[in-house]
Amino acid sequence: MINQRELCVARAPTRIDLGGGWTDVPPYCEREGGFVCNVAITRYATARLLDAGGHAHDAAVRDPLVRAVFHHAAVSGVHATLDNDFPLGAGLGGSSAASAALFGAIAAWKGEPWDRSAIAEAGRRVEVETLGIAGGRQDHYAATHGGALALTFGSSTQVRSIPITADVRSRLAERSVLIYTGQSRISGDTITSVLGAYERGEVRVLDALRRMRALAESMAAALESGNLDAIGALVGEHWAHQRSLHPSIPTERIDEIVSRSLRAGALGAKAMGASGGGCVLIMCPDGRTDAVRDAVASLGDLMDFAVDEAGLTILAESPA
Repeated sequence: MINQRELCVARAPTRIDLGGGWTDVPPYCEREGGFVCNVAITRYATARLLDAGGHAHDAAVRDPLVRAVFHHAAVSGVHATLDNDFPLGAGLGGSSAASAALFGAIAAWKGEPWDRSAIAEAGRRVEVETLGIAGGRQDHYAATHGGALALTFGSSTQVRSIPITADVRSRLAERSVLIYTGQSRISGDTITSVLGAYERGEVRVLDALRRMRALAESMAAALESGNLDAIGALVGEHWAHQRSLHPSIPTERIDEIVSRSLRAGALGAKAMGASGGGCVLIMCPDGRTDAVRDAVASLGDLMDFAVDEAGLTILAESPA
């Protein structure tokens, strides 16, 4: 039974970005066209709206994201809390999941119809325009739509859900190792630096972004066909280009995780998000996951997950 002070509860998933991250960031995506392949995972941000007469802490005052979402949605007279089952700064799109959960909870409480893509864009506007956080678009769509996505970015965003079977979803989780390095990264600074290099026309950055986009397109095809070995190899190649974008993207710990995982038989590994810390995803051959986990376990916190299929979900509501 819903607590009388609890008006609505919504949750949204984070994601693993297999490939194409960085190509979803303006102005690159608007000028060159971007493509991302990502998968939503069962690590969630959960938003709760609470009656202002209750005794909950007023997160709308102390949390800039909550305050910005409330302002954008013209909400007052309620409190909000945010909970997550993932580390902050993990590179999993956690802030985007949080904004999606907040916007979803507000819409459900108001009794308004809500559109997944509209909430994704609203979350991005709040982060980029209101809070001044540099970033791309992929995280917001993973948080709202769930599942495996092929995202095409240009003057608008095209969303295609990649159909994958229950067996592929299960095997993807079983053959993945996700490890949090314990180091939080400041993605905005790194993104700004990479975009500056793009604007200057640095060949190294242009070539890397072009190849990362092509690899993401290949990943989407491999995922749809269930070829996880191919995805592992593509992830490994993607990291070689991703780490070349800026010196702050790889760290000693990330490099050691990648090195140890490959020696243990991994197919490929890459850091999540803008990197400089956060999580590393390792793709393993069938039957080698335990060996890889053992090889890297001392370097961070291992995070189990499954593929989230639902995306943004309203868990409980007591409409206004």
